[in-house]
Amino acid sequence: MLKLFASIILCQAAGIIGSFFTRASLENWYRTLVRPSFAPPNQVFAPVWITIFVLMGISLYLAARPEASLSQNKKAFAIFSAQLFFNVMWSAAFFGMKSTLAGLVVITVLWFLILWNIFAFYKISPAAGILLIPYILWVSFAALLNFEYWRLNG
Repeated sequence: MLKLFASIILCQAAGIIGSFFTRASLENWYRTLVRPSFAPPNQVFAPVWITIFVLMGISLYLAARPEASLSQNKKAFAIFSAQLFFNVMWSAAFFGMKSTLAGLVVITVLWFLILWNIFAFYKISPAAGILLIPYILWVSFAALLNFEYWRLNG
């Protein structure tokens, strides 16, 4: 149970770090951007991300299976670490640097890392891979939003 809690906290910590970049720009820069017509209200993002980070933590916990080979675990956790890093870097690029283009580049890399992570975790634990599907769906939507912010404000 402690490993499950630690896995969830690790993922939530990434969200908290990313939120520092977000909060600093929400009231000034972000507010000045032309919003895509399908952009949800700002209040939607926090509960969705919190839920996704919980699912990511559960997925991480399920993928930490002692019966998986060491090389399989190392590769899967390296991919997980990379996607978690790029998740935070998206907030730093989009909100911190106030760059829709940098955000678009980072979120594209993030999307491919999540996809790779899904397959890597699925090999260890199918449930762990499946739990990351809402994450890639949300990041797909976020990438589309990011693209539209870039197109409208470029």
